[in-house]
Amino acid sequence: MTAASTTNGRSGGVQSVERAFGILETMADHGGMMGLSQLAEASGLPLPTIHRLVRTLVDLGYLHQDPSRQYVLGPKLIKLGESSARMLSTQARPHLARLVDELGESANMAMLDGDRIVYVAQVPSRHSMRMFTEVGRRVLPHCTAVGKAILADMPPERVRELLQRTGMQRYTDHTITDPREFTRQLELTAAAGYAIDEGEQEVGVRCVAVAVPEAPARLAISVSGPAGRMTDELIERAVPLLTRVGTALSADLR
Repeated sequence: MTAASTTNGRSGGVQSVERAFGILETMADHGGMMGLSQLAEASGLPLPTIHRLVRTLVDLGYLHQDPSRQYVLGPKLIKLGESSARMLSTQARPHLARLVDELGESANMAMLDGDRIVYVAQVPSRHSMRMFTEVGRRVLPHCTAVGKAILADMPPERVRELLQRTGMQRYTDHTITDPREFTRQLELTAAAGYAIDEGEQEVGVRCVAVAVPEAPARLAISVSGPAGRMTDELIERAVPLLTRVGTALSADLR
């Protein structure tokens, strides 16, 4: 959906505000850096309109222009993002705690931020040996269950562009580094409604994740633990519970 069509579908909105936020969201979806012509094509807005909006966002500090004349997301967005992430974490924790109570393993929520996955909330397992992911940690999406769950909901061409920008670094012997195999994995994820990380980010760790439907950002929740405890039987129990919790979390976020 373009910025122009978004405005046409609403009543009572301020068009310039909607268009400005549309530009920021479009840039975030394309890795955080775009030129004016790219923005005009992606948004469906005339180039003079894009130029006026971009200059205003630059003046406010939400964009800046780099030496190559491309526009990049500005540092003032960090403050907004940090505050938003804290609120997301607060809202997510009761839902993640339900997963830990019923399944016994650590539960996480992560979001796609530019081209990276950032973990925004966690409730750890009560086991002495457990998986701990630091809130704020940023990883590439191709080697995590949360990343796969999120990418499976995105248009294939957008996924290809992201992988071209980030590459497909190998972290373990199980990391998928072939784009064609990864595409097949995303198709299976979309059909099944969940994604699995089979030690692709960290040896000995298994994780299952689902995307949070109709969320205000690209979010996913997961359960992870040592491969010996994350059995097929536990994953079979986890998937419907993750789906229900994801739906309930989505309702809270809206």
